Amino acid sequence: MKKIGDSLPDLPPPPKITPTTRRLIEASAYLADGEPDELTFQHSVLCQTAMPYRRTPDRVWERQQGAVFLQIQAGSLLDPLEEGFVDQPLPFGEKARLVMMHLNAEAMRQGSATIEVADSMTAFVRDLLQRPPNARELNVVRDQLNALAGATIRLGMIQDGRAIQSQGPIVNALDLWYPAEPGQRVLWGSNIRLSEEYFASLTRHAVPLAMEAVRALSHSAMALDVYTWLAQRLHRVSPRKPVFIPWPAVHEQFGHGYKRIRAFRAFFQKVAKQVLVVYPDAKIDVDGRGVTLRHSPPPIAQRSTPGRRLTSM
Repeated sequence: MKKIGDSLPDLPPPPKITPTTRRLIEASAYLADGEPDELTFQHSVLCQTAMPYRRTPDRVWERQQGAVFLQIQAGSLLDPLEEGFVDQPLPFGEKARLVMMHLNAEAMRQGSATIEVADSMTAFVRDLLQRPPNARELNVVRDQLNALAGATIRLGMIQDGRAIQSQGPIVNALDLWYPAEPGQRVLWGSNIRLSEEYFASLTRHAVPLAMEAVRALSHSAMALDVYTWLAQRLHRVSPRKPVFIPWPAVHEQFGHGYKRIRAFRAFFQKVAKQVLVVYPDAKIDVDGRGVTLRHSPPPIAQRSTPGRRLTSM
């Protein structure tokens, strides 16, 4: 006698859930319960423009988006092992963005350009990633922190025919010791001091972001850029007049490193779907012609709420 199910075909195993998909699902469920308790911040200019996605030999990086301008100049840091100044690259990739948002959030939370930090690189990166880091992650974050510490940044906006510009180093003081023995902790002093110029500009132009969304998108520099862009842009779109952006313009803003618009378009569509998982209120349409932005509430309703915890990664 046949048993129930004997004639059923073998079913393929369910698709494996990747760590990225799991983070997106968990973040979406958390954010669906209401406004997040944990916030981080990005400067408005860095929401509209972007740092490089990959390492570049260039020493100057410039981006413009409408009336907003960004220029980053790579710098150098004194290395005690080399007994001299060593050129640093331009900051790039998702880790540079995570470090930048971490510093922003700590400065906003502490209300000061001087940020009290953990006493080791390991503790700092664990705070960034919300888990123990491996050796490679430690090295990548250290390198991006060095790149940011050495860089000079110029943030500019044109308003009513006037140019408003902030310029100077992002990090004004940072103590790092590079131990000669492998395996030793990379230590620093008890604080990092942002430049007063940057901190003053940040306090005026900080865009609040949902920390859970940032963590979920931390695998991709472009995903972080698209999320921060939509966070500062969509609530400023007129409810009566959507904004259409053709693919060449989208490519100019986000497509550095992509020579072919078709390849960029396919990747952007994938990234946009991931962003919408953690920012479901974002109203955007992506089609063969370009991207249409519609008025949407920001991911964080207001800059600060009594009792809300401002945290970093």
